[in-house]
Amino acid sequence: MRALRHLNKYFLKYKYRLLVGLIITIIARIFAIAVPKFVGDSVDVVEQYLNKEIVDFSEVESGLINNILLILGSALIAAFFTFLMRQTFIVVSRFIEFDLKNEVFRHYQILSLNFYKKNRTGDLMNRISEDVSKVRMYVGPAIMYSVNTITLFVVVIGYMISIAPELTLYTVAPLPILSVSIYKLSVAIHKRSTIVQQFLSKLTTFTQESFSGISVIKAYGIEPQTLENFTELSNKSKEKNIDLVKVQALFFPLMVLLIGISNITVIYIGGKQYIDGTIQDLGVIVEFIIFVNMLTWPVATVGWVTSIIQQAEASQVRINEFLRQEPEITNTVADQTPITGNIKFDNVSFIYDDTDITALKKVSFEINSGQTIAIIGKTGSGKSTILDLIGRLYDVSEGEIRIDDKPVKKLNLINLRESIGYVPQDAFLFSDSIRNNIKFGKIDAAEAEVLEAAKNAAVHDNIEGFNKGYDTVLGERGITLSGGQKQRVSIARAIIKDPAILLFDDCLSAVDTETEEEILNNLHKISKNKTTFIVSHRVSTARNADKIIVLDEGEIIQQGTHNQLLDIDGYYKELYLKQLSEKEI
Repeated sequence: MRALRHLNKYFLKYKYRLLVGLIITIIARIFAIAVPKFVGDSVDVVEQYLNKEIVDFSEVESGLINNILLILGSALIAAFFTFLMRQTFIVVSRFIEFDLKNEVFRHYQILSLNFYKKNRTGDLMNRISEDVSKVRMYVGPAIMYSVNTITLFVVVIGYMISIAPELTLYTVAPLPILSVSIYKLSVAIHKRSTIVQQFLSKLTTFTQESFSGISVIKAYGIEPQTLENFTELSNKSKEKNIDLVKVQALFFPLMVLLIGISNITVIYIGGKQYIDGTIQDLGVIVEFIIFVNMLTWPVATVGWVTSIIQQAEASQVRINEFLRQEPEITNTVADQTPITGNIKFDNVSFIYDDTDITALKKVSFEINSGQTIAIIGKTGSGKSTILDLIGRLYDVSEGEIRIDDKPVKKLNLINLRESIGYVPQDAFLFSDSIRNNIKFGKIDAAEAEVLEAAKNAAVHDNIEGFNKGYDTVLGERGITLSGGQKQRVSIARAIIKDPAILLFDDCLSAVDTETEEEILNNLHKISKNKTTFIVSHRVSTARNADKIIVLDEGEIIQQGTHNQLLDIDGYYKELYLKQLSEKEI
């Protein structure tokens, strides 16, 4: 139960609602126990008539009618308050589910990129959906039935003791046996529930990856193998679920057996006590039989509730595991720090924690606001890492990055990222309209701004060619568009933001040279007062930059302007001549 203590703050938040629910439950149970009493009174009236203690049948008839009306009234009132009880507790559980999902999602958002490299998307989704749902069952039905059961036991058993103490003792005798059995079964359920949730995460992850990579699966014709792998994983998950259900299945037969024993006990012991005169009224035995059956469902729910609590604890342990993860990148500056865009790398080195790969080694360069710098290099040379470090998606391993002559760690992280327009190498678009994907860079952008950004990214004509134009809804990850169109929509999303710093990570690789030239000309006009980084494999993209740096295995091997680098034998000149000859061919 230690893991579930995390939910105490939510119980405190909704304490008044829960208190009202408790009061309603007590009222409902009080009216519920009135029903057996009136039934018992009815039996006593009939018994008195049969024993000639009442001679006038009209008196019996009047008594029975009164009792029937009282039974109906009590039952209706108990049902009404039971309805209110369910409304109160279940609504609170939905509120807590909402709060917990938001808490998990907010925490997901502040965690650093390393966290997402180490954890699979399917597992993250499972914890915020399936695991939170398991926890909701604890804060809703489990607590509701627990309160209901405890209240009913206190009220009913208290009343039973007041009218027949000895018979009550015999009636509730099987309950300790039930408690011990439940405890032992609960331990087994907890272990199996944890395993079931782990396999559910694996299934979710496998399914999510299969659907995301369906084009690759179809292209390679590996549908049968994928299905076989899924079937194997499903069978293992099924086996673990069956193991759990086998243990859970013991609850209800055990409880029905113990309730049956209680009924037999009431009839046998109560009958003997009625015969020897210990119990004066036959209606008491009838009341006890009804009370025992009233306790049947609450006692039965003890096992079900225990199972829910065990599953909720297993799920909350998994949720807490992620909630305890501390973000590596934190905002330590409360004051606003406006960004103009002067950037300096001073002997910067960086090693990726998850792979121990050294991406950058003693990298130093400087760029002033309004200038454009191009980064050229082979795949894996560290080009994208430089952009990630500017946006502080990672912190440097050694050295220092200064923006506007301040260490990047001493800048307000929100201000820093708001001042950056970033176009990643793998253009990511959301399953939304093209207009909203562009406005993602500036939520309150006017229609004219959206059109202007699309024109500057040379994608306006393509969008206008779609049946629904800017209202065209994209598939997952923008699959509706071609690679070049996705890149250009991503560029439009970055420039509509009008940031101080523009980061373009090889974002023109999927467009033809003519479109590339158009975009570069537009960017040249747009970025006059902005600091612009352009990562590329093409010399044509980099040649107009104010400064060009060439990376190789994380080190700067060349830097200068286009003309300066052409005057020096080296990687840049070789790349230029190679691409020039390919263009001529």
